Amino acid sequence: MAYSTDLRKRVLDFIEAGGKKAEAARRFSLNRSTIYRWLAAEDPLATQKPGPKNLRVLDEAALKKHVADFPDFTQNERASHFGVSVSSIAYGLRKLGITRKKNYRI
Repeated sequence: MAYSTDLRKRVLDFIEAGGKKAEAARRFSLNRSTIYRWLAAEDPLATQKPGPKNLRVLDEAALKKHVADFPDFTQNERASHFGVSVSSIAYGLRKLGITRKKNYRI
């Protein structure tokens, strides 16, 4: 739940005027960690929308070329190369039909 800008301003003004953080938490019915997070923020009055922060689309052609060029890379290495999560790489490989190596040479 996002708190209103008015409430944030009142809490921060209270602390700036010499009030204690624990007292502000009790007075305004907030958690102390919320107040600490507001104080640590660059812009404490700005609200952030919930949800994914860095939505990226993985280029399937680039992933396929990368797999061909570097077949021994792990999913972690591929994820850091493309700047996406490991689950995005796993999903992309699954869409391309690429599975783990299964060399059963006997």
